[in-house]
Amino acid sequence: ARLVQEGRYDAAFAGEFAAATYGLEPLVTEIHDAENAQTRFVLVGRPARPSAPTGADKTSVVIWLGDDHPGALLELLQEFAVRGVNLMLIQSRPTGEGIGNYCFAVDAEGHIADRRVGEALMGLRRISPKVRFLGSYPRAGVSPDEVRPLRAGTSDAAFTEASDWLARSQDGRI
Repeated sequence: ARLVQEGRYDAAFAGEFAAATYGLEPLVTEIHDAENAQTRFVLVGRPARPSAPTGADKTSVVIWLGDDHPGALLELLQEFAVRGVNLMLIQSRPTGEGIGNYCFAVDAEGHIADRRVGEALMGLRRISPKVRFLGSYPRAGVSPDEVRPLRAGTSDAAFTEASDWLARSQDGRI
């Protein structure tokens, strides 16, 4: 709504409060079908470097299945699970390329700059024919103080220590 007021866009989907806040005229009201519904709004733009991590971030990706076989989705989910990345949303969508061809929209806790999230995305890229990174961004209404603690062994420090251990092992220093 603010961008509409600034003349950058012609219209916006927003709560009615936004019209009063930004001096706009609502075109349609009462479009909800459930009184307690919450709507997620996304600003889409050209690819760019993600904003800096805040400590309360979310990363969104779309992942395509290579082929539909028993355990295919499990293989994708394991890339997140073994690194301690919590999924906040997963939705299957048909690709339009025939029965059995699906992609999955995923929202995960964390930022692409977090080692656990970055490594999960690299793992997905190795096993999936296509992974589209949509962005890493601050979670709405969540401060870093409200983010639950990471599972043991999934902090950036733990990933760095494991990487250092591997390098020392490869160098014969262990």
